[in-house]
Amino acid sequence: MDEELLIGLVSISDRASQGVYQDQGVPALRDWFAAALASPWRMETRLIPDEQPVIERTLIELADTIGCHLILTTGGTGPAPRDVTPEATLAVAHKVMPGFGEEMRRISLHFVPTAILSRQVAVIRGKSLIINLPGQPKSIKETLEGVKAADGSQVVPGIFAAVPYCIDLIGGPYIETHEAVVKAFRPKSALRPKK
Repeated sequence: MDEELLIGLVSISDRASQGVYQDQGVPALRDWFAAALASPWRMETRLIPDEQPVIERTLIELADTIGCHLILTTGGTGPAPRDVTPEATLAVAHKVMPGFGEEMRRISLHFVPTAILSRQVAVIRGKSLIINLPGQPKSIKETLEGVKAADGSQVVPGIFAAVPYCIDLIGGPYIETHEAVVKAFRPKSALRPKK
């Protein structure tokens, strides 16, 4: 049964949640998904402060109550005292998916040496894949799409290439992408004919 992909987008920022400045994470993700996804999708968004109990409750609500297949957070993954997104994410996890964090840091190191300060993690809770992304729109796009050469060819795949197959494996909808933005990878046995 085909169904719509439900994406939870969570921007975690003390100042943006207090209205000190405009959140950039959720709008950047919304625009990216509009360009990248060929399958039907919709989103649930949240803008919350850097408070571990609030982050945990939000992730649990989006996974367990709302039923999001994919939940992406932005912000709160650095070494500063208020950066607690990874701790909150791990606290609600059923399974840890360490490859996502490793690959995000590897991709980001192509652009900035401070990528090693990032503590992003990814986990599965029930039938939801939860991934911590960087806070800056440019970094979000880079980690999702990967490193491309000047001619547009892929040098290092972005993390989103693995997301559709992961969602297949945990019982979510079949996701297709616009390959000019990001090419989803699946083993041949998991491919469906294009619509």
